Amino acid sequence: MKEIIAVDVGGTNARFARATINGSGVPTLGKVRKYKVAEYTSLTETWAAFARDDAADDSSTLPNAAIVAFAAPIGRDVIKLTNSSWVIRPAALAGELGLEHLRLINDFEAVAHAVSKLPADNLELLFGDDRPFPQNGAVTIIGPGTGLGVAIILFDQGTPHIVATEGGHLDFAPIDMVETRLLDGLRRKYRRVSGERIVSGPGLNNIYEGLAVINHEKVALMDDADLWAAALDGSVSLARTALDRLCLSYGSVAGDLALAHGPHAVVLAGGLTQRMRDHLLGSGFYARFTAKGRYESLMESIPIRLAVHDEIGLYGAAAAFREKQA
Repeated sequence: MKEIIAVDVGGTNARFARATINGSGVPTLGKVRKYKVAEYTSLTETWAAFARDDAADDSSTLPNAAIVAFAAPIGRDVIKLTNSSWVIRPAALAGELGLEHLRLINDFEAVAHAVSKLPADNLELLFGDDRPFPQNGAVTIIGPGTGLGVAIILFDQGTPHIVATEGGHLDFAPIDMVETRLLDGLRRKYRRVSGERIVSGPGLNNIYEGLAVINHEKVALMDDADLWAAALDGSVSLARTALDRLCLSYGSVAGDLALAHGPHAVVLAGGLTQRMRDHLLGSGFYARFTAKGRYESLMESIPIRLAVHDEIGLYGAAAAFREKQA
């Protein structure tokens, strides 16, 4: 058994946990500690807060190995988080954190590692044919959060190989006139509009405010958390309509990525998708996913599963740890 620190840094929260990894690479997470990214200036400062909090509960020293998943492309001399102001300099980071072993990965790469290790009971079939992951072939992983994460698992003789992507930043493609008008409005705000401007936590507010303009409707502005709550419980009609629209776009984007990746399965992942599960099942998600013209029958055959785990990013980060590459 190997003990490490697993860290999952998104645009909103940074999560830390001790994790033990067995001989098969399957992790077990200890107590999870969560910190607001906006309340700290850097990962180093947040790590220090975690170390203090951990020491208060655990007298043993911190492990000297860690893996950190970031919501940003990895492999650069300087990493700028996509949806926060944090800047990471990988060459200096291990020394700053006092670690002997450190590995950095993309946050949705971590989610794909999690999916590759989750038991079948944690991969609920939502739509399509009920069949297992392939021995050979691709599985698309997608999920909205602060942004829109996309990754691929490539199976080769049953062995998973994880491919990080930035598929959430592909151009948003409207399907109907409502989406065309939403796109026109968002272009005035962002100039270029990617899929995650619609299919994400903040994307719900983009849709909500855009629909208010289209409908000439005066609405109360809400922060993302309050808007999601109102959308899910149906207490605000336009918020619910915006969620319906987000589900449609989610299906379109997931279907486009499935066509691009040629997968044998699609897995929806992340806390937001788990929260909206029941609404997603009754929405237009699946009709949009399969509505790919001459490839509609192919799309209908693809299993779409929901990855169920309370801390899938942390679990996946720990699952991705390999000491020889740290």
